[in-house]
Amino acid sequence: MQFDVFSLFPEVFDSYLNTSILKRAQETKALEVFTHNIRDWTTDKHHTTDDTPYGGGGGMVMKPEPVFAAIEGVLGAPPVCPVILLSPQGRLFTQKVAFELAEHAHLALLCGRYESLDERIRQYLVSDTISIGDYVLTGGELPALIIIDAVTRLLPGVLGDPEAIYDDSHATGLLEYPHFTRPPEFRGWGIPQILLSGNHAEITRWRRQESLRRTLLHRPDLLAKADLNQDDLAFLADLGYSPNAQPNPSTHQE
Repeated sequence: MQFDVFSLFPEVFDSYLNTSILKRAQETKALEVFTHNIRDWTTDKHHTTDDTPYGGGGGMVMKPEPVFAAIEGVLGAPPVCPVILLSPQGRLFTQKVAFELAEHAHLALLCGRYESLDERIRQYLVSDTISIGDYVLTGGELPALIIIDAVTRLLPGVLGDPEAIYDDSHATGLLEYPHFTRPPEFRGWGIPQILLSGNHAEITRWRRQESLRRTLLHRPDLLAKADLNQDDLAFLADLGYSPNAQPNPSTHQE
């Protein structure tokens, strides 16, 4: 899969992209990431990419000319792949959206900066807008890295265990179950004996129930959209959960 990233600060990507899973994915050609400095497409000696907003107000606005020139210079006009703007005004990035994006062979990510960008970029160049959450960052570089990371993990051959992506938190609409490793006892704290039993059916059942328990405790809002069977509902009912009840914000812990 190929990502083309357009940014005013492409140097921030190097360290993270050359570490761990993302580095290995690039070595095996499962992932290709090309970063492009929007300033390279400016035409003035100061490499100006922003200007004051029409109508007044604080902050600066990214100019349309260098952004259009950069993206069309690399991807053509119209662009050969979806162009995604990272913005707090976009649709929320979720694991479901990550699976959706992983279906593409080529994506472009546009990292905004300053107060905003000229609306004509959003109207006539961008094909999708994605937000990683209800908060504001200095720029779109961190959201772009998050999307690259989350999507890359879903690509065939990237993870050692191809089934691992289906156990991750949010992959099935639930939070992931607890994990334990050696030693079996640490400072007097043991591990659930079921994990030592060798009974894989019971271990699977335990893990499912612990996912349900953890989701109810930390993110009860997810249960309303999760794919729950009758056994799940019965287990949750024993824990006091009612499908028609409103989530209790006091149980939502970060």
